[in-house]
Amino acid sequence: MNRSERGWRRPQSYHHGNLKEVLLEAARKLIEQYGPTGFSLTEAARLAGVSPAAPYRHFRDREALLAEVARAGFERFAARLDMAWNNGVPTPLTAFENLGRAYLAFAREEPASYTVMFETGLRPGTEGETIPAAERAFDILQKAAAALCRQLPESERPPVKLMSLHLWAISHGVATLFAQGGLAAGKAPLKSEEILESAVLIYLQGLGILPGGNETPKSI
Repeated sequence: MNRSERGWRRPQSYHHGNLKEVLLEAARKLIEQYGPTGFSLTEAARLAGVSPAAPYRHFRDREALLAEVARAGFERFAARLDMAWNNGVPTPLTAFENLGRAYLAFAREEPASYTVMFETGLRPGTEGETIPAAERAFDILQKAAAALCRQLPESERPPVKLMSLHLWAISHGVATLFAQGGLAAGKAPLKSEEILESAVLIYLQGLGILPGGNETPKSI
């Protein structure tokens, strides 16, 4: 059995209409096992149960396949964050906590997509070429950050984009530490959600958005 066939039963046949999705699923399985650069387009075709030439109907090379894995991943990611944020209902703070949990859940449940999303060189919130869905995900975070800042006097509010990048970095760091149950996850005394919540709490207290101690203002 070829290495790319281990751990995944390839489909017996495919229709021209779903060839692209079959190849994307094969790519995600290979990424989980070997990383984004650990397989070839030919191996993806073999795992998908199609001819070596079939992938070229949709992808010019492996990099194009990986770019589509990232794009599709960001589409699902943005939709998940949007649902969790829920326009700041019932309160911005509660919705923001839901947003953080949704972020970690996606990274945990879709490790292959998450890995490629942040290794494509297309970063949300930065200059240059971007994936539209990545920008939508970042915009949701900016809306959440802006909502949390509204209780501060306007002159004391931090730049929303910079704050959003800080929060994204914290979330990404926690998600990466716990990726695929790695060594860091085994040594951590708390769950990933608890670590993210405490880190964000300290950050928001430092900005003056939340008071010190355990009390949460009712207005937020």
